[in-house]
Amino acid sequence: MKIHLIDGTYELFRAHFSQPPRLAPDGMPVSAIRGFVQSILNLINSHNVTHIAVAFDSDIPSFRNEIFSSYKDGSDTPEDLKLQFPLAERAVEALGITCWPMLEYEADDILASAAVKFSRKPEVSQVIICSPDKDLCQVVKGNSIVCLLRKDNLVLNQVEVEKKYGFPPSSIPDYLALVGDAADGIPGISRWGAKSTSSLIGRYITIDNIPDDYRLWDVSVRGAANLSKSLESSRMDAKLFKELATLVKDIEIAQSVEDLEWLGADSVLFPKLCEELGITNLINVCRKWQSQG
Repeated sequence: MKIHLIDGTYELFRAHFSQPPRLAPDGMPVSAIRGFVQSILNLINSHNVTHIAVAFDSDIPSFRNEIFSSYKDGSDTPEDLKLQFPLAERAVEALGITCWPMLEYEADDILASAAVKFSRKPEVSQVIICSPDKDLCQVVKGNSIVCLLRKDNLVLNQVEVEKKYGFPPSSIPDYLALVGDAADGIPGISRWGAKSTSSLIGRYITIDNIPDDYRLWDVSVRGAANLSKSLESSRMDAKLFKELATLVKDIEIAQSVEDLEWLGADSVLFPKLCEELGITNLINVCRKWQSQG
């Protein structure tokens, strides 16, 4: 069997910025939730999904904010989008899908932990992480854990990740520590750009393995002297940034494989929610139902 793990935060953001403004009968903004629900149902219908879970970030600071004050904190999230996160969690539950709203950790952490846990189960042939976030590529393993870029209908297994970035999945945190990740508030190390970093991480695999003296490098990159000088003076920063970019992979997950099986949307709760939000056209998009009681 295959398990689909959804980055709910990304899906909600994508829907918010791609959908025209829309209000529920009570005046609540629902453009993001409408696009989100439609996207989840389209995934289920088009990929014959049998086992699925969705994770969401919280606007409560995670442990990363405690170790680096400039780390993303959700303060730039549009207010009308923030209002729709609780609705998205309700929608996921009404759809009969396992929902992981995160507090101490981030959605990426629970997705990574779930991917590692469930990929070890003999009955699971593949775990598919549905997200374009390169952070999550660090847990890709062979063909057992892959990332699905839905927009491009592209599946990244370990071979494809190495082809795309020039280094193995495990080196993603090292790469992000050097080049930075604006979306997460990681500034990176001065002068280190994508091309040079890819070449050096591809050769040395980890930051710790990169010699301070550029004359010891056996790979040619532009501006090597300046790069080595910048890294030598910023080793502690690079170590911190790598810690920020490294996903937690051992969060305890209460659910079993069986708990992730999708039996259909709740035949009472989902239509009721759609009526409340004024998105009744989505009721017919759902092809599988389960009755309660």
